[in-house]
Amino acid sequence: MKRASPVRSRKATRPARAAKPAAPGGVRLTHPERVLFSKPKITKADLAAFYGEIADFILPGLVGRPVMLLRCPDGAAGECFFQKHVTPGFPPAVHEVNDAASRQRWITIDGLEGLLGLVQMSALEYHVWGCTVSDLEHADRLVFDFDPAPGVTWKRVLEAARDLRAHLSQRGLESFVRTSGGKGLHVVIPLRPAADWESARAFTHSVAEDLVRAAPERYLSVATKAERRGKIFIDYLRNARGSTAVCSYSLRNRPGAPLATPLGWEELARLAAPDQYRYDNIRKRLKGLRADPWDGIERLTQSLPKI
Repeated sequence: MKRASPVRSRKATRPARAAKPAAPGGVRLTHPERVLFSKPKITKADLAAFYGEIADFILPGLVGRPVMLLRCPDGAAGECFFQKHVTPGFPPAVHEVNDAASRQRWITIDGLEGLLGLVQMSALEYHVWGCTVSDLEHADRLVFDFDPAPGVTWKRVLEAARDLRAHLSQRGLESFVRTSGGKGLHVVIPLRPAADWESARAFTHSVAEDLVRAAPERYLSVATKAERRGKIFIDYLRNARGSTAVCSYSLRNRPGAPLATPLGWEELARLAAPDQYRYDNIRKRLKGLRADPWDGIERLTQSLPKI
């Protein structure tokens, strides 16, 4: 199976000891004892060891893409902020990609050493563009995020994801699903990188509108709080140049330290909550997988249909 990650084995490796270099290439952690999450307690050293252990799962969706970080220098309980650019103090393993169109230089990494460099900077979440650094003008991943209003049952969120999958299938597109680690689910569409951002946004908008027309009592495609009562917001707005969605297997800065976790569609029937997979149980899940639930996502060469 061809992966974007330079790490070849799918078998988890034993975490490194915290006081020593955290990764190949000598990424060292300052203040490895600093607590980044309190419940469960996760230190910077713990987080580096964790990502070293699940590297083969997180790297394919992270390597070679522009990434926006949620950094929390004093841990999740302290002040946090989003960061898109490399600033003084970043390890050499964290790189920049030059974006001539916007005259910006975005953060990117090319392997485990870079990921652990992000940990060194107390980055707790990783949000990626829907394209690679080699082609910033064409989307290769589209993401729909289901954001339920308070009081909407989890069963309805699951039904929404299935509704979208069926609609996309009618348009000839195969899709994949993951927990967001937040309140809902993400449905992800891999693409041959040929669609420009205007086309990607127009298509995802049209899909969201189709679902709203079919069930206006259940869905809406605008983020107007006054209209959201009892409905699920189909967030298609992540499909624009520079917009991001959380990377698969990234931890989230939320109670319990949940992860954005890829699933097989058949697993939705057993999914109890969007934060079901967390720091303290994801390794058991990964070790028990018989196959990658997103197997084949890189080999799909599907294109956007006409609106």
